Amino acid sequence: MAAESAQTLERGLHLLRLLADGRGGRTPTELAKELGLSRPVVYRLLTTLTNEGFVRRDSDGRLHLGFGVLVLAQAVQPLLRAAALPTLRRLAEQVGATAHLTVAEGGDGLAVAVVEPSWTNMHVAYREGSRHPLAKGAAGQAILALREGRSGFFVTEGQLQEGAKGVAAPVTGLPWLEASVGVVSFGSLPEGTGEKVVAAAVELETSLA
Repeated sequence: MAAESAQTLERGLHLLRLLADGRGGRTPTELAKELGLSRPVVYRLLTTLTNEGFVRRDSDGRLHLGFGVLVLAQAVQPLLRAAALPTLRRLAEQVGATAHLTVAEGGDGLAVAVVEPSWTNMHVAYREGSRHPLAKGAAGQAILALREGRSGFFVTEGQLQEGAKGVAAPVTGLPWLEASVGVVSFGSLPEGTGEKVVAAAVELETSLA
């Protein structure tokens, strides 16, 4: 019974991850095909998840993540912020720029943790809770790269704020999290900043695994 319950939980989580991949809603038949499960099994999973508010059906009968997921996300954000702060603090001090952790929320990137360097005369003031389209800025581009299986660091300039330069890297290896670590500065960044950002992303992944 315990093994069967664990398998059901695993299937339910896999189903939620499919609905969270940004490709839009799916039909029960599409979900069954992608999961490699029979339609009766998928219908049972959907009934439970819908009753709990984790899945919702639109007027066309396509299935999407339900608003119950937002409740879980809001509870996780403070824990994620606390885990990220030591890494971001080290990164900000190393490169002398504002460091941040950005997570995907729908089509936007949401800054859930921000640390400013202590020793610089000037730095970018970046507010926690700021959001921007994933297609704009290094942080969002790193998250989009994560979805495509790409790694490394990404650099943009002037996309979110005139004169601001951003460098970000995806946090890989965590299927439950779409996020990036990055820095932003109005001045020039020291050589090796991209590699330091990648190392910070790896450090955060390790601490959250």
